[in-house]
Amino acid sequence: MKFIITFLLLIQIPLYAKYQGKELVSNLGVVWGMDFINENKMILTIKDGRILLYDLKKKDTKILKQFEVYNKGQAGLLDVKISPNFKDDKTIYFTYVKNIDSKGATTLAKAIFEKDSLVNFQDILVTKSLTSKNVHFGSRITFDEKGNLYFGVGDRGVRANAQNLKNHAGTIMRLNLDGTIPKNNPFVDDKNILDEIYSFGHRNPQGLFYDKVNKKLWEIEHGPRGGDEINLVQKAQNYGWPEVSWGKEYWNISSVGVKHKEGMKDAKKYYVPSIAPSSLVYYDGDIYEDLKGKLLAGALKSTHINILTLDKNFNIIKEDRILDKLGERIRHIAISPKGLIYFSTDSGKVYLLK
Repeated sequence: MKFIITFLLLIQIPLYAKYQGKELVSNLGVVWGMDFINENKMILTIKDGRILLYDLKKKDTKILKQFEVYNKGQAGLLDVKISPNFKDDKTIYFTYVKNIDSKGATTLAKAIFEKDSLVNFQDILVTKSLTSKNVHFGSRITFDEKGNLYFGVGDRGVRANAQNLKNHAGTIMRLNLDGTIPKNNPFVDDKNILDEIYSFGHRNPQGLFYDKVNKKLWEIEHGPRGGDEINLVQKAQNYGWPEVSWGKEYWNISSVGVKHKEGMKDAKKYYVPSIAPSSLVYYDGDIYEDLKGKLLAGALKSTHINILTLDKNFNIIKEDRILDKLGERIRHIAISPKGLIYFSTDSGKVYLLK
């Protein structure tokens, strides 16, 4: 009888309930982005403009640079990614919000990492995304297997921007690593569309990840009141915002746009109510066997990590949630070279998933 009761208790435990967060460091500020120099050293971007080097072995933190950023509202220092050719070029890429006449423009920049310091900072692309509002700057960076760089910008609080291809707001862009335009970008032959644009109709992309195993570009974005989306991004496609959304207006119960529209791509998943997503990764490591082949998304408002199961056609067929009792706004998820999962929070902490 004791065996039967124990067995029944075990089968009622949620599949991912074993996972916990091991706190590594705290009091950093809003840790917006993370990436790995190697298995023992992490680069962290703090929203207020600080770039930190965190040594996982020594457990100490060093300020590499205090970046000058436009730090109002949702603006600040955003993402960081190590070059796919880092062993040779020692390059690190950043997105941040640049102050232009007291307004903010999401900007892609790079620097060289030498002897635990950063040198030769330079802007690659100051996006055409200026508005008077301090919201929806994006922005994450990712690379495909060919070395193309992708990053996104939100609509900057002006909905019509996402359907106006004469500006970068509300788009995902594709560049070569040196900042030049790939010759096969979808709109290079159209003088009425900016050459950098790869896809458009995005409200505020805050998760962007290229799955090199399956050659898929995944994106997660904030909807309005409801209607957060996960999209499988394809070249030249329109993802609908603001004409298509599952969200509602903030000031009443009316819908924003319609739920489907011809010529616009449907999302792979909608969140109603919103979770307020912050980052997205595809896990292909071997350390967490039950997470292999799944998407992981950070949630700010609903304070958890979302685990998303895919079928063979890359449809999302199941959602699970972990770490909701931690009570932390999950800002970013990063995977180490060996496959360990780390995550950061708006309260200034970095955790290891255990």
